[in-house]
Amino acid sequence: DRARKQVIEASIREALKSLPGVRSKVGLGGSGEKYILVLTGDDPQSLSQAAIDVERDLRSIKGLGSIASSASLSRPEVMIRPDVAKAADLGVTTAAMAQTLRIATLGDYDAALAKLNLSDRQVPIVVRLKDDARQDMQTLGQLLIPGSKGPVMLSQVASIELGGGPALIERYDRERNINFEIELSGMPLGDVTAAVAQLPSLKQLPPGVAQREIGDAEVMGELFASFALAMGIGILCITMVLILLFKSVLHPITILAALPLSLGGAFVALLLADKSFSMPSLIGLIMLMGIATKNSILLVEYAIEASKTGLDRHQALIEACRLRARPIIMTTIAMGAGMLPIASGWGAADASFRSPMAIAVIGGLLTSTVLSLLVIPVVYTFIDDLDRFFGGLRKMPKVKLAK
Repeated sequence: DRARKQVIEASIREALKSLPGVRSKVGLGGSGEKYILVLTGDDPQSLSQAAIDVERDLRSIKGLGSIASSASLSRPEVMIRPDVAKAADLGVTTAAMAQTLRIATLGDYDAALAKLNLSDRQVPIVVRLKDDARQDMQTLGQLLIPGSKGPVMLSQVASIELGGGPALIERYDRERNINFEIELSGMPLGDVTAAVAQLPSLKQLPPGVAQREIGDAEVMGELFASFALAMGIGILCITMVLILLFKSVLHPITILAALPLSLGGAFVALLLADKSFSMPSLIGLIMLMGIATKNSILLVEYAIEASKTGLDRHQALIEACRLRARPIIMTTIAMGAGMLPIASGWGAADASFRSPMAIAVIGGLLTSTVLSLLVIPVVYTFIDDLDRFFGGLRKMPKVKLAK
């Protein structure tokens, strides 16, 4: 069943590719996925008006699929407004009012209903007002409510009127909310989130109404935050290892200068390939950190060792670039060749998921290989001058003041 499912999915993807004007996006923005936008607030009127404005602006974004709102239509209802002072004076509670009205209009709970025992089954007996009586305000006002001083008519402790209200009230974190389910229709979730954030209705929400993101948008935010933390910890660990290796604080800065060079190439490659920046892309960036750092270590380590043999700094850097260029280029070619089938989607059932990772790695390798041979020697020169400057300050003779 699993193999048959993979074959069917691959056939559908190939069929979609053959259709004109059809594109597929990867990551948190694939076909069939939804972006969920939530508006919360305590004021029902302000929340409903804000939902109307937001829905109108959402439909102005091009490329989105259907937009479904959970805002319920207003329907007529009987509104009971208790008079707290009179109810307290007569010993009538709001719970007693609610229970009496519930039994009179809907009937009691099933567990509390009387049962008619037949030979083969039990028939529950529901006692409530007739349909026409439930619509008569005068009849409802004559309902007797139990109180501490005896039964009291409902009209004596509450006002009864016809009004309108939502058919369904939903809450999120104990606040009223209205959900918008937006079909992405192949658009990346990040692009949709950015477009929604620029809507005028969301920038000018009424007081008491707030926007919340749940579902894929919330997952994407947590994902990017976690990966940012992982990359920060990775860079910190690499720095600590390099400080122990070179016994210097400044030379690891030269090596880590290769990281921004690789990130730029990864972003450009994703842009040219029309791929979204998603979880696989982040995995590719973490892979690039190790490869770019390794290439930079080869250059800096050889330059340091060559300087110890008596070569001046300029000759040491030229010799390092000449001799270390071959292993760096061989690593780039081997890694790029290994990632090429994944980037192009050859023979992989989940190619649409892994393709951004391979494209990010290939783009970052190309730029880091070329720019490392040009930029790292320049950065090494400045860092070495800085190291010599501080070394000279440490070696300056101390001046003793005469008494």
